[in-house]
Amino acid sequence: MLIFTVAVPAALADPPLPSADPFYSYSAAQLDGLAPGTILRQRTIPNADLGTSTPIAATQVLFRTTGEQGQPTATVATIIQPVNVPAVTRIVSYQTAYDALGSECDPSYTLQGGNSGYDSDEQTLVGSYVAQGYTVVDTDYEGTNLDWGAGQESGDNTLDGVRAAENLLGVAPATTPVGLIGYSGGAIATEFASELAPTYAAGLNIVGVAEGGIPVDFAHNLTYVNGSQDWSGVIPAVLVGVGRGFDIDITPYLSPDGVQITNTVSSQCINNFLGNYPGLTIQKLLKPQYQNFLGIPVFARTINHLIMSRTGTPKGPLFIGVGNQDGTGDGVMVANDDEALARTYCERGVPVQFNVYSGQDHDNAAVPFEAEAQGFLNARLNGLPVPNGCSSIGTGNSLAPVPVPASDTGSSGPAGNAGAKPAAKLRMRYVGRVRARHGVAVALWTTTGALSKVTVRLRRAGKVVDAVRLARVGTHHRRVILRVTGRTPKPGSYTVLAAHHGTTLARHAFRLR
Repeated sequence: MLIFTVAVPAALADPPLPSADPFYSYSAAQLDGLAPGTILRQRTIPNADLGTSTPIAATQVLFRTTGEQGQPTATVATIIQPVNVPAVTRIVSYQTAYDALGSECDPSYTLQGGNSGYDSDEQTLVGSYVAQGYTVVDTDYEGTNLDWGAGQESGDNTLDGVRAAENLLGVAPATTPVGLIGYSGGAIATEFASELAPTYAAGLNIVGVAEGGIPVDFAHNLTYVNGSQDWSGVIPAVLVGVGRGFDIDITPYLSPDGVQITNTVSSQCINNFLGNYPGLTIQKLLKPQYQNFLGIPVFARTINHLIMSRTGTPKGPLFIGVGNQDGTGDGVMVANDDEALARTYCERGVPVQFNVYSGQDHDNAAVPFEAEAQGFLNARLNGLPVPNGCSSIGTGNSLAPVPVPASDTGSSGPAGNAGAKPAAKLRMRYVGRVRARHGVAVALWTTTGALSKVTVRLRRAGKVVDAVRLARVGTHHRRVILRVTGRTPKPGSYTVLAAHHGTTLARHAFRLR
């Protein structure tokens, strides 16, 4: 959610937009049986725009990854190597704050010189990491559908961008140090990548994560920016992006103004809509019967699902920074939410450094964050001792989920309509060890209708050791195999939890002998 305005050298004629470039196209059939991070095609771009006059060659790859609903998808990463390639490859995955609903702001497009000047500050920062000898991966983590705000998808895409880079370079994941960094919109991808990595991409050697200006809990961010003169334009944009990622039809809830505004922003980037809607409220976007946004079951569930720290725990270490201009936050991010995230991870044993930039708004806080984050990642990538600032981190805000109304219809349509079908109830049965599949199995089904976007997690000693996301569960039994780092779980006590949009609907505890 960061705007950049620094001028860069004149670019060549814009390349074709990703939406019109065949390099980005793929079919679902192409993804069958492919592991995440598998490269589908690649190309060289000879003049990567890093805010300098020196052309730097880069490789772009289209690779297999995972969507917000657990479905196989594909997106593009740009991989930039230093001119004098060092003997040891060290990777920085830089998540640009491109905050877009239109493809003209994809990093893979702007790094080719398209949309000249957009994200130019961050392109310069990418260049500084390359100049220090790091290989930089800059992934279109919102996916080709531009699902801005769909956090788990952004995290998976980021991790698979790193895997694709390692596949391209032919380096060993276990011994290749990786650092993750992102600010603002880029922090969404960075944070979820860090918390999903232990279960989704356990083979990566992530040695440090730097994330700043983080939207930890969208419910709190919405309260903060609702009616804001500067930041209210992000409300309809995030509504569109999250609706895309979670396959929610937002139209039935929208007022005529809401339809007009969301249609307008649905193909734009943040510099087009930020500041164009001063004083806009979520209530203006919604019909009278839906004025309590968090009282709409599908949105309550979705916002709960996107509260950071709920889908996993990073291995760490972490560096977290946020501005605080007014005692609440930096104008859009809530400082005590970021502190609460830091404290949560400290309590789970993760080493964390946390900095508040007093008096700084969101844009200005990016400057000290990026400088300190670079020092933090340099130290981690060079194997220096890990500092731990947990003793000085406060408790911050509560990150408890909002209540989900009991009148839920179990669908993504408006709740409470006359004649609505009863909510689908999820059922789960423990099947047992499946030696041929190197895991344990559970069966899932619903009592009526269907539930979309169900996540099944296997926990041991309070930690998630495996997670499987299902696009749909219906009345027919569906078997799910759960493993620990790809292997049969060792003897011990385990719990399986099945959740729908962050709300646990079924659980089963068992002991393997």
